Amino acid sequence: MAIEIKVPVLPESVQDATIATWHKKPGEPVQQDENLVDIETDKVVLEVVAPEPGFIEKIIKNTGDTVLAEEVIALFTPSKEAQKQPAQTAQAVPPQKAAPAPQPAAAPAPTTQVAGPAARRMMQEKEVSPSQVVGTGKDGRVTTADVAKVATQSATPAEPIQFVGDRIEKRVPMTRLRARIAERLISAQQTAAILTTFNEVNMQPVMDLRNRYKDQFEKVHGVKLGFMSFFTKAAIEALKRFPVVNASIDGKDIVYHGYFDIAIAVSSPRGLVVPVVRDADKLSLAGIEKAINQLGVKAKEGTLSIEEITGGTFTISNGGVFGSLLSTPILNPPQTGILGMHKIEQRPVVENNQIVIRPMMYLAFSYDHRIIDGAESVRFLVTIKELLEDPARLLLDI
Repeated sequence: MAIEIKVPVLPESVQDATIATWHKKPGEPVQQDENLVDIETDKVVLEVVAPEPGFIEKIIKNTGDTVLAEEVIALFTPSKEAQKQPAQTAQAVPPQKAAPAPQPAAAPAPTTQVAGPAARRMMQEKEVSPSQVVGTGKDGRVTTADVAKVATQSATPAEPIQFVGDRIEKRVPMTRLRARIAERLISAQQTAAILTTFNEVNMQPVMDLRNRYKDQFEKVHGVKLGFMSFFTKAAIEALKRFPVVNASIDGKDIVYHGYFDIAIAVSSPRGLVVPVVRDADKLSLAGIEKAINQLGVKAKEGTLSIEEITGGTFTISNGGVFGSLLSTPILNPPQTGILGMHKIEQRPVVENNQIVIRPMMYLAFSYDHRIIDGAESVRFLVTIKELLEDPARLLLDI
């Protein structure tokens, strides 16, 4: 008896989704828990797996179709034979039927390729066959870099191109995530009174502390000591002193949050995502580094859950990893503040009436002027600066 394959339950904030990629064709044997289809929402890609061994009897919703929560997208037929099929190997040719001429050695039985959603999606977008890709990740896992390498070597002109006079253009539809990013950014600029204040911080104290303990820190905690944990800690302390920056606007109400869920902007193959470190104020530097590292890996693999990128009371964005010297970050609604980190650069500064060279970073704090006054915004950013320039205060909670 056929089983209905349905769209997973979507959060209240997600109205619909799009069929991104079917990984199995009708009639193709499938193992239990093997991914059948990727479904893309405005925020994440959801995998729908096989409930048991069998095969897809009929695909009802095709790639690109818009679907709703719990809508039937395919019919699935259980089959014990499908469970056995991958284990079968080719039978040797009986000697009496073998050709007189020497035959080449039989190819090894194919193995199941392991690839994350991001790698599979890139294979589809670049029109790369899984058989062309050799996985270099852990346990032979296929990475996006593996797919990109094959795509570069075997690029084909079968892309949606058009000619404008004697020049070529390519037209590609936005992904749902990219369209959602555009929609949210425009909405933020149209509905919030966004202003940005700037300052700069001498990173020498943090760098000295990090260089002194980074090896021991990694040995004890199993994670590298980066700059983001210091900025997260400093931001949390500043948020405690200026609660309105940790608030959000709901209609004509200001909602003050009694918790600190810090969103960290991360670049992923699908675009910008902002996973959230929950209750970051309760975490140590090591706990923050581990949380950020885990979320970053999931972002690159495209495995972030909706819960992991929903909410957040304040956002930190680090354009410095790409070389940005200065920028004006845009709010992440309904949040009212976002901190922008930038490239650390050796610059001359004056200390005790002497010109010295220090590793300096420009900081940018964009805020919603509807509820945050200019004086509060400046003092908030100065607090972060002062804490970073005397990091012992972060550790001593003073």
